[in-house]
Amino acid sequence: MPIVLSENFRALFYAPFYAALATGAFRDAGVEVILRPSPSPRAAAAALRAGEADVMWGGPLRVMIVHASEPGADLVCFADVVARDPFFVIGARPRPDFKLADLARLRFAAVAEVPTPWICLAHDLRLAGIDPDRLEPLIGPAMADNARVIRAGTLDAAQLFQPHAEALIAAGVGHVWYAAATRGLTAYTTLVTRRATLETRQDELLAMTIGMHRTLSWFAAVPPAEIARLLAGYFPDVAPALFAAAIARYRALGLWGADPLIRREGYDWLHAAMRAHGTLGRDVAYETCVDTTLARRAIAGRAASDPIEPHESRSDRT
Repeated sequence: MPIVLSENFRALFYAPFYAALATGAFRDAGVEVILRPSPSPRAAAAALRAGEADVMWGGPLRVMIVHASEPGADLVCFADVVARDPFFVIGARPRPDFKLADLARLRFAAVAEVPTPWICLAHDLRLAGIDPDRLEPLIGPAMADNARVIRAGTLDAAQLFQPHAEALIAAGVGHVWYAAATRGLTAYTTLVTRRATLETRQDELLAMTIGMHRTLSWFAAVPPAEIARLLAGYFPDVAPALFAAAIARYRALGLWGADPLIRREGYDWLHAAMRAHGTLGRDVAYETCVDTTLARRAIAGRAASDPIEPHESRSDRT
C-alpha cells in the first residue's frame, strides 16, 4: 500500500521533496509515495490527523504547538530536510553595513502567509539585544505584493523567500541585507507522521527516509540548472535561470541538511524562539516531538556508492 504524502504548500525551498519524487528516489528505496496537494499548512496537518494522509512535510513549530496544547498528542517528526531558515531580508538599496537594529527605523514588511518567519526573525532581534516590539512591521499583504512594492521603491525592506528574493536581486532592485540561514541550524521543515504509523508502517517509512537521504546527497551535488530542469513541472511560472540561481543561493547557505537527522540544536533554537514569542505556553521536549530512529538507520545503512539518477519524467509528478 502506498504512502500518502501531504504537501504543506508549494514553495521552492521544499524542492528536495519534489526531487525525491521526480528522481524516483522513494520508489528505488522500495516504497511507493503518492503526493497529495494541500492548500495550506493547517490543511496538511488536519489531513494527517484525520488519517487522510500518512505523512506530511511541515515545520516542527506546528508539531510543538499541538503537543503543548494536547498532552499525549501523537504527531512526531522523523526526517529532517530544510535544516535552516529559508527567508531573507531584502532591501531596496545596497546596505553592506546592515544591522538588524536598523529595521526599527525603516519601512519593513514581514511575512504574512505563515507565522514561523517572523517568530524566528523576532528572536534574532532579541538575541541581538533589540526588543522586536520596537518594530512596527507591516504584516501583509503577501510576499509577492511586498516584492512589487520593493520594486516600486516605496518600501525599504521585506522578508521574502525564493524566488521572490532572487527575482529582485536579478533585476538590480533588491539586495540581500540578511539571510536567516546564516544564524545556523533551525529545525524548519521535516517529515511528520503519527506515532502509530511510525510503528505499523516502519519498513515503508524507513524506505522513505532512505530515499530522502539519497535525495539530499544528490541535491548537494547536481548542477542547479539540472534541478531547475527536472522540477520545472512543479514551478511552471519560475524561469529556469531564476530557479537555478535560487537553488544555488540556498545551497551555498547550507539550507538543506546533509542527512535526515533532526539535530537537537536546531530544535532547541526554534523552541526558544517560540517560547520567547509566546507561541508556546510551556516547554515541549525534543524527545516528545522528534524520533531519529529511522534517520539513524538510513544513514548507517546507505552505501556511499549507492547513487540515484534523475528520470526524465515520473507519473507521480504534479
